[in-house]
Amino acid sequence: MLPADQSTPNYEYIVDQLDKRNADAYVHIGDNQDQLLWYLTQFNGPDRDYAFVLTNTETTLCAPALFSEQAEREFPGDTVTTTKNNNRASAAQRSITVLKNTNEISRVLIPDSTSYWVYSELEKAGYTTVTTSNIEKMKMQKSPAEIENIRKTELIAQKAMQYAETILANATILEDKLIWKCKPLTTKRLRREINVKLARNGANDAGNTVIGAGESCADLHFNGEDNIRPDETVLIDLGPRGPSGYFGDITRTFVPGSPPEWEQDVYATVQKALQAGLEQLNDAPSITGSDVHTKIVEVIEANGYKTGDVDVGLYHGTGHGVGTSLHEPPFFSRDTVLEPGHVVTIEPGIYDPDRGGVRLEDLVLITKDGAENLVDYPCSSMPCERSI
Repeated sequence: MLPADQSTPNYEYIVDQLDKRNADAYVHIGDNQDQLLWYLTQFNGPDRDYAFVLTNTETTLCAPALFSEQAEREFPGDTVTTTKNNNRASAAQRSITVLKNTNEISRVLIPDSTSYWVYSELEKAGYTTVTTSNIEKMKMQKSPAEIENIRKTELIAQKAMQYAETILANATILEDKLIWKCKPLTTKRLRREINVKLARNGANDAGNTVIGAGESCADLHFNGEDNIRPDETVLIDLGPRGPSGYFGDITRTFVPGSPPEWEQDVYATVQKALQAGLEQLNDAPSITGSDVHTKIVEVIEANGYKTGDVDVGLYHGTGHGVGTSLHEPPFFSRDTVLEPGHVVTIEPGIYDPDRGGVRLEDLVLITKDGAENLVDYPCSSMPCERSI
């Protein structure tokens, strides 16, 4: 069953995991960089450790005392309790106090990312710990409110892409450089412009604005500085975090000037692969992410390019979930059945470290009747001015 809205995480999923692992409680300790903990608590707390505890009677947020009012306002669960010291030890001890105040708890389920120190404290307090990586999966099915938040962030991302494409379209060619506002255009300069645009629309780039130019397009997460040159690929991958805490994701590739033959052929192939993946999703919810990946691979290989562990070709996964994390389940590298409420990317690409690369990425909502593309942005190698 989907949670009714964003502010009510599906705690029943954790209860089900407790039953499956024969555990009595769930404890999660982290800080505001822990996106699963944020999902469970909706608490926009400080960069200090706090805890979430779920027992058979209630859900509890153990928050730093200085942020008690904020915690009371944001936490959708049952109880907020506070810690005197803003550190991991205090959060762990407060969690143990909550456990001791609940009868018949002996086995505690914790994320497999839990630090050894927290694990040791629970063991010293007399609890047997059981680790799990499955709690992250509760985020896969999005509620209507979550889907709406993702839509809003995706629209912000598309507006930023439109701004970036307009910059490329308005730049002039001077020998081997693109000139914009009297200065050479670089990946660093374009990234800064995009991030300002995202911020003005209420989103945070979250360090996820990837821009490659020419050879650096083959670096999947390039965040350095490179000159943007005519007749070479410019890959722009945006994954901003919106004001609601939910991410968007979109990638487009452009070739300012006159695309050479290799760039034209690769672009056409990647565009075919993207379309094939989108069409495959229309068979959801009876297919898996790996089915979509296989279809994309078939198209790319049929057009003469290699895939897998290669230096030139497609060498990454072609889809993943998006929500309160930019990369979360379901991943297309696994045989997870795509179900209504899943929000996933489709992102084929072909790369050559000596030339450049092309990647195109859309964000798709799985529905009971197939799929809905949340991206309304054309794929075109030639940059031009657009309106959204």
